[in-house]
Amino acid sequence: MDLTSLLGLLTSADSIGGMSQSTNVSNAGVQNVLAAALPSLLSGAVGQSNNASTASSFANALTQHAAANTSDLSSFFGSVDTDDGAKIVQHLLGSNATSTINSIAKQTGVSKKDVTKVLSAAAPLLMSLIGQQANATAQQQQQQTSSANVANLMGSLMGNANVTSLLGSMLGAQQPQQQSSGGLLSGLLGLLK
Repeated sequence: MDLTSLLGLLTSADSIGGMSQSTNVSNAGVQNVLAAALPSLLSGAVGQSNNASTASSFANALTQHAAANTSDLSSFFGSVDTDDGAKIVQHLLGSNATSTINSIAKQTGVSKKDVTKVLSAAAPLLMSLIGQQANATAQQQQQQTSSANVANLMGSLMGNANVTSLLGSMLGAQQPQQQSSGGLLSGLLGLLK
């Protein structure tokens, strides 16, 4: 799975519809939140996988989430653990979680409460998809998922990708407007380019 495939699954009509149904946020609201938030969440995942103090626990969390059945997204979101999702968001965004959520709310016009609900639903799917890819990579290499493998996976997944451009093309170029100097996306995308 490459970044395009990962983002395609996260932003598919089934995924957006499932998140919308489980959070009571409109499809358009979910789509806008994902477009604004995924660069930050992916950047956080890269950071977790590259940090010596978090890499091992991040790899373990991916292994646990990889067991989730993501073949039926309607069923997945029908039983998604949003409390766990909120913890994932906190880990991925770290000390910037509150300011990132506030900024996404301001960018998208979706309330902070609803942004939090969407992210809490999306984060377990993100972890499941990355975990499944990490397991597939480990099986190909005939070794268990390790923190080094997860760091390598995140590096190869992200590469030099421009997440905003990919999301824009997948979501019909309806990505939220970037703020001027100091905007959330421009700052975060600097890390991903």
